[in-house]
Amino acid sequence: MKNTILVITALAALGVLLAPPAHSADGIGIFETILESSVSFAETNDALKQAVNGSDLELHAAHDVRLPNDKHQARVYVLTSRRFIAAAAAESPRTISAQILRVAVFTTGEDQKTYVNMANPVAHAMVYYADSSNYKALVAAATATAESIRDLVKAVPGKAVSIQSAPIRSENHYRKYKGDGPARMMAKFRTWEKSQLPIMMGVAPGFEKTVEHVAAVLKKGPIAGATEAKGWEVVARIQFREDAVYFGLTNPFIEDKMVRINSRFRSDGKSDNSPFPGVDHVAALPTDLLVVDDGFETLVLQYGQMWRMQLYFWDSGYRAFTANVGVPGDIVNSIESAVQAK
Repeated sequence: MKNTILVITALAALGVLLAPPAHSADGIGIFETILESSVSFAETNDALKQAVNGSDLELHAAHDVRLPNDKHQARVYVLTSRRFIAAAAAESPRTISAQILRVAVFTTGEDQKTYVNMANPVAHAMVYYADSSNYKALVAAATATAESIRDLVKAVPGKAVSIQSAPIRSENHYRKYKGDGPARMMAKFRTWEKSQLPIMMGVAPGFEKTVEHVAAVLKKGPIAGATEAKGWEVVARIQFREDAVYFGLTNPFIEDKMVRINSRFRSDGKSDNSPFPGVDHVAALPTDLLVVDDGFETLVLQYGQMWRMQLYFWDSGYRAFTANVGVPGDIVNSIESAVQAK
């Protein structure tokens, strides 16, 4: 915390412009809006689930997000693509976060209209496969996967669109991603790999027993309310291959904070009937926990939440970051305590 305060003070002294970067013409959004629905939230979800069942994508979980004051509705779907997984089979097991597909259905605006967006697979591939010798092929696989997700909503009543949504960055920025602007210091200039924080290393029982340990301790809960980062719900557990398992985690605290942080300083679309426009960022859920065997040892990894917060919420503005400097640490410490429980 002391280091964070020093960073903030230094930035203020330098007179840094605390605002998100301008959007370039060729910018790629970390999110992409893919449907303006013409039917209700419930009807949109029903149609989307039917479309998934007839697609080449595999649905692992659907989670109803707990939102402040119940003013909006939101549901997140966690999916994978067998073709994308196959394309990345030779990559490090630590890159499986790139293959997690998240689609969100949410209501927003004065009339609480329903929209569908996705966490953009292309942007994620650019981050996680930046140094791969197969980079171009993997980005192409991610591009095809994104198209498969767009195809889903064509069966849903409404207008299919393809709108890159903030935060928006260039391909070069994603490939070197360590944070944004002056806030890079808050994430300690870490790449995605350096931002994978080990909770357990060199675990003696081995890979499979470690996976079961993680699953068992996370079941213990309890799931606390929005004021406390305590207890975690496993939204999805996905075995990608023999050396990599993904756990997607959430709780009321992280859901409440992520929506409030992105809504606090936004004005577009904000009103008494739509007080939390940051609902359009719920496709950042769930947060990632990985159990991997890297060929030398079994590792249980989570991401530094300041790095992750910048990746998904940089458009919230720097004031939102400085107003919530303790939140990333609360989340990281809570997940670590839960996993290390006996």
